[in-house]
Amino acid sequence: MSTQTPESFEWTDLDRRAVDTARLLAADAVQKVGNGHPGTAMSLAPAAYTIFQKVMKHDPADPEWTGRDRFVLSPGHTSLTLYTQLFLAGYELELDDLKAFRTQGSKTPGHPEYGHTAGVETTTGPLGQGAANAVGMAMAARYERGLFDPEAPEGTSPFDHTIWAIVSDGDLEEGVSAEASSLAGHQKLGNLVFLYDDNHISIEGDTETAFSEDVLGRYEAYGWHTQRIEPTAEGDVDVPALYAALTAAKAETGRPSIIAMRTIIAWPAPTAQNTEASHGSALGAEEIAATKRVLGFDPEQSFEVSDEVLRHARRALDRGAEAHAAWDKKIAEWRTAQPARAELFDRVSKGELPEGWQDALPVFEEGTSVATRAASGKVLQSLGAVLPELWGGSADLAGSNNTTIDKTSSFLPKGNPLPEANPYGRTVHFGIREFSMGAEMNGIALHGNTRVYGGTFLVFSDYMRNAVRMAALMQLPVTYVWTHDSIGLGEDGPTHQPVEHLASLRAIPGLNVVRPADANETAIAWAEILKRHASDPAPHGLALTRQGVPTYAPNEDAAKGGYVLADSSTEVPEVIIIATGSEVHLAVAARESLEAEGIGTRVVSMPSVEWFEQQDRAYRESVLPPAVKARVAVEAGIGLTWYRYVGDAGRIVSLEHFGASADAKTLFTEYGFTPENVAAVARESLAAARA
Repeated sequence: MSTQTPESFEWTDLDRRAVDTARLLAADAVQKVGNGHPGTAMSLAPAAYTIFQKVMKHDPADPEWTGRDRFVLSPGHTSLTLYTQLFLAGYELELDDLKAFRTQGSKTPGHPEYGHTAGVETTTGPLGQGAANAVGMAMAARYERGLFDPEAPEGTSPFDHTIWAIVSDGDLEEGVSAEASSLAGHQKLGNLVFLYDDNHISIEGDTETAFSEDVLGRYEAYGWHTQRIEPTAEGDVDVPALYAALTAAKAETGRPSIIAMRTIIAWPAPTAQNTEASHGSALGAEEIAATKRVLGFDPEQSFEVSDEVLRHARRALDRGAEAHAAWDKKIAEWRTAQPARAELFDRVSKGELPEGWQDALPVFEEGTSVATRAASGKVLQSLGAVLPELWGGSADLAGSNNTTIDKTSSFLPKGNPLPEANPYGRTVHFGIREFSMGAEMNGIALHGNTRVYGGTFLVFSDYMRNAVRMAALMQLPVTYVWTHDSIGLGEDGPTHQPVEHLASLRAIPGLNVVRPADANETAIAWAEILKRHASDPAPHGLALTRQGVPTYAPNEDAAKGGYVLADSSTEVPEVIIIATGSEVHLAVAARESLEAEGIGTRVVSMPSVEWFEQQDRAYRESVLPPAVKARVAVEAGIGLTWYRYVGDAGRIVSLEHFGASADAKTLFTEYGFTPENVAAVARESLAAARA
């Protein structure tokens, strides 16, 4: 937003007064509610103000503007760092919102929440993930440019923008940030800037208790551009030096940048500064009053904001409107020059799918044996031609996950020696970094204008679980391709065989787990996920087989989460067998033997419990009639999911222990996943229902 150079940089008394206002608003807000994190918000106020008022391209009147820079506050506990700047710059926050900090229903919750407060780009709190979100946003910005304006010279495209992130020592201690930072350096993400708040304080005291590495040395080894700025003699942020560093970081487009900024937590509170107590506790009335005296404010007033300061800070609205208007002119010129790409941009930005896209979906021949991971790979390759916004990869398991959408085009920077390297490539190599892959996918989804997927083995969803939880919390349309979904993967043994994972993932509110029975259910599942992208956004996890499974005729009711795959010969079934994934064909075979005995048996394939529960009661009861008490659920994992569906007379064929290193057929037989055992358990349930 600023055209100032470091030499012409202006920092007026009103700027200083606005920063001091932000410091004291943070202290007052925590004091009023009685809990929170005032110290970091006080010491970071000059840096956040400089970013929002002097550096970042944004429009407070339009927080969703496509052309904006992005800002990520990775240490979400210091949410007031962000809230005070949103208030001062003229977003939707007002003074009463700051007064309502951390209270029920307020726009200022304890940690920033995406979709709840205008100007909050991502939900942060679990440390490290905000840093990884920012890396994902930078990746998405590059891919977006490749979709819509790849030939434009550097810095000239309406799709060029910068991702700014404030990170803390806690963020950099968490392993996820190391994973993400390593990838960012490898990808040469020159549109990414980290400002590292090096305040030397953690909850347990000085960071020397646990953290003494050379952070900039580490980031230099990752391939980042590094800078350091020291505080003024008084202990405050050296704002001109900070502005010069931020300007230099933005100018460095060949690699990501990190600026280590030494701060004094809670500065300038007379006795609380540089103490761990100021990190997570209210300063106290006396200390706040003393701080106000130091800064020249009335110690008797709380939440003091002068009209003059607010008018000055809200000139950000004028600068935002000016930047937005300049972008509008540039995008209009681009539209004229690139009508086909403009049409693509309009469709993608609305979350719409192209007309006839479903014609590209493969239909698999009934009776063949196809692993659902292989079917998923064929679906991705088929959709790639008609959905250029769809991209992704895996955590170094592409050959196993079947996640290569285009083997001739890898998302890799200029200078990478691989022949398929392309800065705007389709296939992402996340590396063996499952956690950061999940958090980066969140950042990609938050950035907008693309559709992302990422794969690994289902058992390794444990590594990425908190990122999955954050995706569910934010309701982000990301898709996980989790393959090798049971003991059916065989000889790799119990370290790689998921047992508890399906049930534990289904326990995450807002996550839809989809375990298709066959190749055609897999294609239908992908289609349903894509349809839900804009209308009902949510993360989806596809759990897919390593081994081949029989292919049935396609049934669009699979998109309802559960449906009748094979019905009873009797008008009302005597017993219902519910199954998912590779166990569905066992249920079908068991039904054949039961029907031969004269027992009316229905098989229900339930690829997604979550989708099924979203259907109306009439549909659910048509699939699972309440009057039918004899029920069996079959899934090669713990049975926790299925108790609500089988009832008192029902039975569950499950796996309540770890697997072993043996071939899949041996393990399924040994652990009771056979048609014979499923039929025997069905008879047992039928007897219980009749008792």
